Amino acid sequence: MTRPQNLLPLFRSLHTIKGVGDKLAALLTRYFGAPDGQEAIVLDVLMHMPSGVVDRRRQVGVAEAYLNQVVTLRLHIDRHQPPPRGKPHVPHRVFAHDETGDMQLVFFRAQGGWVERSLPVGEERFVSGQIGFFNGEKQITHPDYVVEPDKFGTLPLVEPVYPLTNGLSSKALAKLVRQAVESVPELPEWIAKDTLSARRWPSFASAMRMVHLPEDPQQAELWSPARQRLAYDEYLAGQITLQLVRSSMVAARGVARRFTGEIAQRVAAALPFSLTDGQHQALKEIQADLAAPDRMSRLLQGDVGSGKTVVALMAMATVAESGAQSALMAPTELLASQHFRTIQPLCEAAGLTCALLTGKMSAPERRSILAGLADGTISIAVGTHALFQSDIAFHDLGLTVVDEQHRFGVYQRLALSDKGRHTDLLVMTATPIPRTLVLTHFGDMAVSVLREKPRGRQPIDTAAMSIGDYARVLSRLQARLAEGAQAYWVCPLVEESETLEVVSAEDRFAELKKAFNDQVALVHGRMSAAAKQDVMQRFKANEIKLLVATTVIEVGVDVPNATIMIIEHAERFGLAQLHQLRGRVGRGSQRSACLLLYKDPLSETAKARLETIKSTEDGFLIAERDLELRGQGDVLGTRQSGMPGYRLAVPDVHRHLLEFAHDEAKELMHRNPGLTGPEGEAARTLLYLFRKDLAIPLIRAG
Repeated sequence: MTRPQNLLPLFRSLHTIKGVGDKLAALLTRYFGAPDGQEAIVLDVLMHMPSGVVDRRRQVGVAEAYLNQVVTLRLHIDRHQPPPRGKPHVPHRVFAHDETGDMQLVFFRAQGGWVERSLPVGEERFVSGQIGFFNGEKQITHPDYVVEPDKFGTLPLVEPVYPLTNGLSSKALAKLVRQAVESVPELPEWIAKDTLSARRWPSFASAMRMVHLPEDPQQAELWSPARQRLAYDEYLAGQITLQLVRSSMVAARGVARRFTGEIAQRVAAALPFSLTDGQHQALKEIQADLAAPDRMSRLLQGDVGSGKTVVALMAMATVAESGAQSALMAPTELLASQHFRTIQPLCEAAGLTCALLTGKMSAPERRSILAGLADGTISIAVGTHALFQSDIAFHDLGLTVVDEQHRFGVYQRLALSDKGRHTDLLVMTATPIPRTLVLTHFGDMAVSVLREKPRGRQPIDTAAMSIGDYARVLSRLQARLAEGAQAYWVCPLVEESETLEVVSAEDRFAELKKAFNDQVALVHGRMSAAAKQDVMQRFKANEIKLLVATTVIEVGVDVPNATIMIIEHAERFGLAQLHQLRGRVGRGSQRSACLLLYKDPLSETAKARLETIKSTEDGFLIAERDLELRGQGDVLGTRQSGMPGYRLAVPDVHRHLLEFAHDEAKELMHRNPGLTGPEGEAARTLLYLFRKDLAIPLIRAG
């Protein structure tokens, strides 16, 4: 399907708008972040939302104009007082009055006589701006508008304020916006009539007019019916896209796997602990998906230490029972190796063949593993994204397990599963994700949640202390290590920075080496995989007592004997990171401690973060608080391509609409999977409008 004809006015280049030359078009293309090689279009201007509104409707006499108010006055111009020659810092003053009082208009660096031409002596002008005081006199410095009485209609009494960039004036942008709004065609309505009526929402075109050309400031407020409707449109477009991705995976039929659960039971029997109720439930949901003829697309999310890897292994054992293979993909070689060490003995006990594939192995080793994957003798492959390189062929890949790849967008998830024709997909994350973000980023997936920690896990005592108490911390740490404990000391940077006053891991390591000699080691992301692996192995074997590290140890590192976590410059870490780092301890039977070292003074946000992490170990509660403190784009890591960013919706204000949009999209795809007829045409128009064109080919015929 090509783009609907009625949208063509909105997809025009900005060059087609009067007054937009090459320079302005290039500036706007950069500012609006148009896709590579594409120019900014009229739609980009339309989607650029105001950040506030200036109300100029207060038309009073000078006597009733008060400090800091924005007013619109009708003034008689009395005289001009230009600055003396050679004194450009002195302003040009214009003296004016109305029947209630006197007013001065002030202009700095006013050259070329334009002030005199704009405000001729003896005539009247409408002047709008903010009231100030100087030497007891009322004045307006650089009025926003000066218009002749017969042109009063051109003065915007309610004026939206937009985010700007260097080289783009508010007046130039306002002119563009007005033309963009006038280009909006009447579009087929994609929201049900009863919903529009119940919520008192305007049409899309009316909503855009109210937000960009408001007659009342309330029309453009974030909670106004117009902004809510536009936010809902954006959410709905995203949710329909996710549903199309899901239905396209389901359409590429899966395999109804047959199994007795015998191998999974052998894995369970080899475990040194019994499964939690949450693990049993998650496995039951996964096995139901595997037994169904549709492809599985499931997110398994659980807090640090909740036992996701074991659930994934039992899912892979279930797939092996049906005669197919599984691939477990981790984001780093360190984590892939750790997963392999965890599951290899369990696989052996259950009679499964498991192999680790990394970039560092010898050519003969690699050839041997590739042969085992190709002929099906290897049931489970563990590795990084290198598992999906073109030269790797599986005999029958049935399940892809992706660990800690919540940063992957929906299209990457589809691509991952293409390695096997009917591959089921299980995505795991140890970052507890708030419900809002699950819908935003994983609305195409079914979700299983592990909330409990395995039995026997100890609570972690968490405290915060100023870095000024370093000597005390060192003394206490020496005593604990002498008793046989092991500890992590985490720093935010690898090496010293010229721009940040932060102690680096290398500097802290050098300092701690004076106190602990060979008992301390350093690990960071710039080291080779082999060097990192060697340090981690020595730490795990208790040859090293203190490990100085960066956040390379944030995910998946498992050393049960390590009971102390010290996080230096804790104020520089996000809540989710602090929670992940703390989760590296408390993994054995001994009580553990986490110390948050901070540098004064603390910002209010940093204080709130440290208070939250001290008060709870509930990752889901922490994730919700993180969402409040940081905003949705950062909670899942950095803002990356493949993740939806919003232009019209403001999650803090419009979050309540997302679940509604999710349910509506799900119902639509159930009712009309081919998006046919007038309803389908309206939905497709919405997808094009919000640049979800990539989803259009996923619409099933009929």
